[in-house]
Amino acid sequence: MTEQRIVHATRTIDAPATTIFELIADPAQQPEWDGNDNLAKAPTGQRITAVNQDFTMELTNGESRTNHVVEFEEGRRIAWKPAPTGEEPRGHIFRWELRPINDTQTEVTHTYDWTQLTDETRFTRARSYTEEALMSSVNRLSLKAES
Repeated sequence: MTEQRIVHATRTIDAPATTIFELIADPAQQPEWDGNDNLAKAPTGQRITAVNQDFTMELTNGESRTNHVVEFEEGRRIAWKPAPTGEEPRGHIFRWELRPINDTQTEVTHTYDWTQLTDETRFTRARSYTEEALMSSVNRLSLKAES
């Protein structure tokens, strides 16, 4: 059996894509809806607007992460490779894709891709990003966007 290294969670959120995207593209807001409860805080003023930007986060365990933006389309898609601050990314990617259904509904897909993860010490953690774990973030994002 081949191990699943690309995991997706998708659902429709009753909010415009622009509203949802603002919550994702502004790192300072991410800890409010992170379903894994591992993001403690992020400095304000890091709103993502393009590929090749970086943003930093403090994790609940006190460590710092720098996230390197590798995909970006305003209002539609954003993806980043995380790394311990001061180090190179290890190859895994978190991606968010938004597909407007109409003016008030958006299909949201959250993907965790660890096909290129090179740090075997991270494999156990990578395996914890199941569809259910990703859906937890999507569901909390939904609550925030719909309020």
